[in-house]
Amino acid sequence: MTRSTTTPRPAITRRDFMALAGRYGLSSTLFAMGGAVGLADVARAAESGYERRFSKAARHTLRFGAAGLNTRNLLIERAGSIEFARDLESRTDGEIRVEFLGDERACRQTSCVEKALQGIVDIYTASTQNSAVAAPYLNVLDYAYMFPSRAALYHFLYSPASMALLRNPLEQRHGLKFLFSHCELRGLQLGLGWADRPTVSTLDELAGTTNRVTGTQLGRITMRALNLNPVPMAWEETLEGLRSGLIDGAETWASAVAYGGLAPVVSQSVDLRFCAGTEHTAMSASVFDALSGELQDAVMESAYWTQAYIQGANEASLLNTVGFSDPPMPGTVFAQDDVRVATLGAEEIAKAEEMSSPASQPQLWEPWRERLNAWSGGFDTYREIHDVAREIPADTLAENVEPRRWWRG
Repeated sequence: MTRSTTTPRPAITRRDFMALAGRYGLSSTLFAMGGAVGLADVARAAESGYERRFSKAARHTLRFGAAGLNTRNLLIERAGSIEFARDLESRTDGEIRVEFLGDERACRQTSCVEKALQGIVDIYTASTQNSAVAAPYLNVLDYAYMFPSRAALYHFLYSPASMALLRNPLEQRHGLKFLFSHCELRGLQLGLGWADRPTVSTLDELAGTTNRVTGTQLGRITMRALNLNPVPMAWEETLEGLRSGLIDGAETWASAVAYGGLAPVVSQSVDLRFCAGTEHTAMSASVFDALSGELQDAVMESAYWTQAYIQGANEASLLNTVGFSDPPMPGTVFAQDDVRVATLGAEEIAKAEEMSSPASQPQLWEPWRERLNAWSGGFDTYREIHDVAREIPADTLAENVEPRRWWRG
């Protein structure tokens, strides 16, 4: 079986990109690549963007560490990082300038929070699960089966209730201002050892498997409850482990498989949906507080605009670029790399929830639940977020969730 990767090719070669970046700056060149299709287009857009961005002195220059994200993989997982930076510069008429530092130039998934807390970057994008190692209040998103759908997760992030349950405690405890996030749900990505097996349809088929786990501390509780044997493993070792069969699978979400280069070594993407998959963007609260009132308003409006952009763009990308459907659409990453999407029925998801959720297995969650409740100021974090997530009908499509300015109550 021949497996290939389908990460979108850059509009220009690396040599051309570096030449333009040397002339117009890295951020101007990155921003120019958003809609350009060739070297001449990128060069014109980069020159125009450079002239516009540097036509006057910025009052604030913010360093944006975007882990391993770049213009290519942000066309697969629509995390909104570059769109936010462009919109913020435009919205403030150059009063704020953003220096975008992706491709791990400023920080990695597990270090972006630390770099923000140290003042090395002002804004960052990384998964909440990896970021929770340094900012443990982010674990509040990872209770098992708290979010029944991607729509429920978007609804919570738009809800004014997210201020008291997520954003304010994160800012008060860790000095981070949660701006927006991409929304998927974590599943199990089975390696090549499962390529010749039937498509998984029951939870029992996964029992006893060994699976790489990311930084999610609460996700490990769920995986142990589901008998999925979580094993911490470096990214490079994960690729070889999935290829060789050393591990059965890895927990992450579908677009991460596609943008992170896992698709060639994944045979089945099991839509287990056991907790949030959130590539969020946050900002140093002290940096935000140092902005004038009108610039703070602009940051929030750009965050709102970007959240709405992500909501539509990532839903479209999941279907048309990633191939997260059964069967995957032709030409998608999953179709070209022979990744099957394994969708478990409602009964199987209910069984998984019964085995692992705080509502059904409260003893598993007591230490973390008490800790998070105390950090939140006394809320029952699981129950409160669980209830907000179910304010919308269960069959609501993610793209149909109403966008709201969460900070206005």
